[in-house]
Amino acid sequence: LPKSQFCKAFTIIDQNRDGIISKDDLRDVLATMGQLNVKNEELEAMVKEASGPINFTVFLTMFGEKLKGADPEDVIVSAFKVLDPEGTGSIKKEFLEELLTTQCDRFTAEEMANLWAAFPPDVAGNVDYKNICYVITHGEDKEEE
Repeated sequence: LPKSQFCKAFTIIDQNRDGIISKDDLRDVLATMGQLNVKNEELEAMVKEASGPINFTVFLTMFGEKLKGADPEDVIVSAFKVLDPEGTGSIKKEFLEELLTTQCDRFTAEEMANLWAAFPPDVAGNVDYKNICYVITHGEDKEEE
């Protein structure tokens, strides 16, 4: 996975947007991946794997090893699911735009315009993130179903 994809994952896992992944952030992410009954001790052990606070650099080092061989599409979809607690398969355009223009490799206005041209939100302003994840990992040529 390229660094920018780890950056997106970090941003999504860092629920309170403080630049550090905490135990609570980890619990939320693991829940979205179906691991609902993670014990406090397990979360503490994960946080203790790092030599200090888990910032982006520490995250890259720790999770780079663990994600080797993982399907990048599953990883990205799981990260998006954190933003979609109801499991609707979509998130608000405004929320995604704020994330992409304020975190990590910030999107420019032009990049945002291109994103919305490629993935237009529905009338309610929702964006289908599974579609975005597919294109991120497989390229633009998605076949119509």
